[in-house]
Amino acid sequence: MNANDLSRLRTQLQNMRSGLLEQIAVQRGGVVSRAESAAERFGHPEDSPAQVATERDLAFAVNERETSELIAIDEALARMEAGTFGECTECGVKLPLARLNAAPDAARCIPCQEKIEAYARSHGQHA
Repeated sequence: MNANDLSRLRTQLQNMRSGLLEQIAVQRGGVVSRAESAAERFGHPEDSPAQVATERDLAFAVNERETSELIAIDEALARMEAGTFGECTECGVKLPLARLNAAPDAARCIPCQEKIEAYARSHGQHA
């Protein structure tokens, strides 16, 4: 990977990060915390307990996904600073540029990622 590729991928990661933070702010209605936002949405007496629980679970799942994405982006940017970006964090093999173009926050080669996902599925966890 050359310097132009690295610069382009850094910009792409920074744009992904900014977009994700903006999306989170919009979903929360600005600077309101998720708890406050949830209380506003779920505090209506006409809502059934099942509906409230389902919506709350969905909000928590979205929050978990967004947090995971943000962590992956920040870790990729940290690997850039450390000079290890583009190397599998498990086995050290160089990641193909095509993989990084498709997912610049990718930390693992496909075989290692598949092993992690298979392990997580077999143990009821998220990869």
